Amino acid sequence: MSRFRASAPLTTDWEHFDFAVDGPVATVTLNRPEKLNPLTFESYSDLRDLLTELPHHEGVKALVIRGEGRGFCGGGDVNEIIGELLKMRAADLMRFTKMTGDVIRAMRECPVPIIVKIQGIAAGAGAVIALAADFRVVGASGRFAFLFTKVGLSGGDMGAAYLLPRVVGLGRATQLLMLGDTIDATTADRYGLVSQLVADDELDDAVAALAARLAGGPTLAYAQTKSLLTRELDMPLSAAMELDAMTQALLMTTDDHAEFHAAFNAKRKPDWKGR
Repeated sequence: MSRFRASAPLTTDWEHFDFAVDGPVATVTLNRPEKLNPLTFESYSDLRDLLTELPHHEGVKALVIRGEGRGFCGGGDVNEIIGELLKMRAADLMRFTKMTGDVIRAMRECPVPIIVKIQGIAAGAGAVIALAADFRVVGASGRFAFLFTKVGLSGGDMGAAYLLPRVVGLGRATQLLMLGDTIDATTADRYGLVSQLVADDELDDAVAALAARLAGGPTLAYAQTKSLLTRELDMPLSAAMELDAMTQALLMTTDDHAEFHAAFNAKRKPDWKGR
């Protein structure tokens, strides 16, 4: 057991999605394809808890989130969530909305790079989970819909109004969050929402290749880059430059940085160790 963990064991069995680890790559699979893999109270809370535990899986260097079947995630389950929310009082509603936000916060604060594989629809909460990932690998059938206003709620759900303008710009974010219209993969790529656009039959290979690249790379450097990207979103320039300087100085002491120098002089590829 790591000395940096408490005595509670890591969770090995997640009831509300499939979780598997294959070498350095972990995969979460939303597994209700008959309903386009909707999220429920329980799957939200499991995702939050898994993302909190994931950095303690010491061999895991990348996470893939995917959905079974013809879609990635159709959002919150209309009856299992919305129907129940209509019966709740304000205090419980606040607990729910904070929990959904905790999933997105955990995705951004998790040092492990996160890839979302998208085929078919990513709607509502599914679209925000895709937005919060580090990489969105999208098949030609992929579609995005930030449809919160279409159910009478704010388009700024789960941090979408914070994250989306920073990815696609304020004008496009206003269009997507206020109107809630569905956009296809080509449009999403043009807006800057897509990291990699491939044919549907190439999607698995593209995700696997990116996950392998991340898992085999300088993981400390990746983790710190992700942290800086998240934390500097709303920092003044002087504070961001100071944080950059301290982070870079720290990474200059690592084995991986020394390994680059040795590999360069030996005219070979670096053997990254993540330390």
